[in-house]
Amino acid sequence: MMWPSSQASKILTFLLLVIVVYCICMDTLLFLRIQNYKIDVFDVETNVTHESTTLKETRALPSYEESTWVPCTINPLCHPTVKALMVDHINHYIYGPLCAIVDMGLGISENMKFITPNMISFFHVFVALVGAKLVTSPSLASRRIGVVLFQIRMFLDDLDGHVARERKHIKGEKSEVGTLGYWVDGICDTLGVIFMMIGITLYLRNNPPRRGYKNTPASTLPYHQLKEINSTEDIEKDHTTDNGISYKTKVTFQKIVQVIGLFSGQMLLSSLSWNRYIDIYQDLLENCTEYDVIRRETMFKSGKFFFASGIWRITNPHSYLHALSLAVFCDKTWCFLKTIHYIGYLGLVVSVGISEFLTDNIRSYVMAGIEGR
Repeated sequence: MMWPSSQASKILTFLLLVIVVYCICMDTLLFLRIQNYKIDVFDVETNVTHESTTLKETRALPSYEESTWVPCTINPLCHPTVKALMVDHINHYIYGPLCAIVDMGLGISENMKFITPNMISFFHVFVALVGAKLVTSPSLASRRIGVVLFQIRMFLDDLDGHVARERKHIKGEKSEVGTLGYWVDGICDTLGVIFMMIGITLYLRNNPPRRGYKNTPASTLPYHQLKEINSTEDIEKDHTTDNGISYKTKVTFQKIVQVIGLFSGQMLLSSLSWNRYIDIYQDLLENCTEYDVIRRETMFKSGKFFFASGIWRITNPHSYLHALSLAVFCDKTWCFLKTIHYIGYLGLVVSVGISEFLTDNIRSYVMAGIEGR
């Protein structure tokens, strides 16, 4: 261990509490910023077909960039976009500003033109490979270093996008579907996740979780439980005493692969769904300039869309990875995987169902402007 477990638990609990409170406060400030200030992507005068004075008053809102004391170069609230509203809290509120600070400090975007976003993507695959090797270690200290490396990989994943946007002078996050950078980034992210899951699988294979009965009086141990253990698990008999028998059971490698496979399936479905709804919302609210701009802006500012996007801030694949990293760091990997390998699918089904319903509502409202022309 890197430090006493009791001390580590206290420090980690405190840090988690601070991060949760920070993210809740930032979400609140983000919602207020969207409501009370101009949104860059809608600050145009084309396709204003709605005649409602109330809606048109939103065009006269002040500029957030001129009102905030935190420079927009590091302020994650300055340029809200569809994707920014659907990125997980850690990447948006912590890694995003850190990327801007590192970029300004090193001058990557301006002075290091030889470092391309794709090069950063390839490098974080290497970091993930090293992290995966450390995660296989029986030493908790080594596994924790591996988790730190995986978090560095996620930071670098944010950095490549930040550098690409800075060099193209793009404000706010945006998925450029179909571009070379889009595919390179996606493939490198996938490789990083695969390495992490392989590392965890190898660790659990070499250090299989155990379950069973310890120091249980033989007279009170039900016969059907003993029979069930003998028929389904590999039993190790530690010792026999006058007071009873102590049994431990190894979880089979087949079970380990099954649980990790189900969790990986959740990651895949979460990634596909997350990217799908980013594309849908970008097309409805940002890309389709033929739709009434006031209707698009009004829907973007609505609590309905903030809720619709907020669902995927929690259930997107990056959130899964943060939770898994925390479980590995706390030496609760198997407990976490066992808990979520079925329940996670239920959460995804609920998220997709709610999103489909809200998407239809958003589409109907935005496209009503065309029908009313």
